[in-house]
Amino acid sequence: MSFEEVPLVNWSTYAEARATLGNDFVRILGYFREDGVKSVEAIEAAMRDRSAARLVLPAHTLKSEAHQFGAERLGLLSEKIEMMARHCVETHAEPDELLEDVVGLRELYFGSLTLLEKEANPLVERRTFGRRPLAPAGLSAPRSFGRA
Repeated sequence: MSFEEVPLVNWSTYAEARATLGNDFVRILGYFREDGVKSVEAIEAAMRDRSAARLVLPAHTLKSEAHQFGAERLGLLSEKIEMMARHCVETHAEPDELLEDVVGLRELYFGSLTLLEKEANPLVERRTFGRRPLAPAGLSAPRSFGRA
């Protein structure tokens, strides 16, 4: 199966990570934001220099972190870049065939991160699967904004 055929986010994996990490989830997701940007930039720099060896570690890091949060498509693309870069190192080839994948990596990273952060935001209304969310006990949900 191609990485393009999997969903952007596996919400089951996301929920499992959120439950496992508990109160640390949002902080660790913030680390993914910081580390992910560094990994994407390192991958792009390595590709500009046509250095397969320098592609391996940031792709491996991005792959692991993406899979941890359920960003499946990003994880699979990062794994593809890592594995092909390793092959290029072993065969002393240039990583030219990875150019298209590396070009699409930044957009995929930020698209995945946006979904993960939106779901992690405590102010975002959670999915209710067809029902209106309930107001806390003793409060009624406001019907409109502004003047009555």
